[in-house]
Amino acid sequence: MTIKKLIAEIHRKKSFLCIGLDTDMDKIPPFLLKEADPIFAFNKAIIDATHHLCVAYKPNTAFYEAYGIKGWKSFEKTISYLNKNYPEIFTIADAKRGDIGNTSRMYAKVFFQDLGFDSVTVAPYMGKDSVEPFLKFDNKHTILLALTSNQGAFDFQTKLLTDKALYQHVLEVSKSWVNSQNLMYVFGATKAEFLVKVRDIMPDNFLLVPGVGAQGGNLKDISKYGMNDNVGLLVNSSRAIIYASADEDFAQMAANSASKLQEEMKKLLFQKFTSLKN
Repeated sequence: MTIKKLIAEIHRKKSFLCIGLDTDMDKIPPFLLKEADPIFAFNKAIIDATHHLCVAYKPNTAFYEAYGIKGWKSFEKTISYLNKNYPEIFTIADAKRGDIGNTSRMYAKVFFQDLGFDSVTVAPYMGKDSVEPFLKFDNKHTILLALTSNQGAFDFQTKLLTDKALYQHVLEVSKSWVNSQNLMYVFGATKAEFLVKVRDIMPDNFLLVPGVGAQGGNLKDISKYGMNDNVGLLVNSSRAIIYASADEDFAQMAANSASKLQEEMKKLLFQKFTSLKN
């Protein structure tokens, strides 16, 4: 998917919501366990109930790989269902890959070519030759881990190297990589105070922002400091939406939870783009 199409979808739906499909067999409604494929049955119901409220879905591969071949088949069925039924949705493989060049080339092939995802999350620690294989695919996007939402992010990412923090060096260096226009960045919602520095370095790139909802990120602050003239944000919520209920009404309750975020996003978009016109 092109960035132009993603931006158009954001304005059409008045939403920059990404829903994380972190599907845990221990948390899905018990009655679904009778299904031949409980994980896919859960995902399908969530997608069908919420697709009009969000612009992206982000299945985290760990929640599928944990169940071996059956889990991976559920993962394949989920992305196939999205691509067939909701092609306007931006898809993110939350895989956090990153290895030497020939290995990264295989990872890129799996997620972009074989499965048909629009984007994949990648760790930058091994440098440009581990990331550039992902950047070779047209209209595919590599979402680089920059400043994450977890507490351990302070162990390394914010540590100063001379005059700048490590995450700032990651942002600046990545701009020099081949096809860097295909880069997006992960930026944790729990660290909204850092967004000004991020936008100083990366004014135009899209940011994937996890941590709203169960982790306590503030949507208003994220939008205030992170939204640019092309919106530039995909704000993710996972547990607060998909596990809004463990009963038979789980899909409708997920839609209700997603709708609350979408309504807030609608107001923030209106404020942003009304002010630009004035």
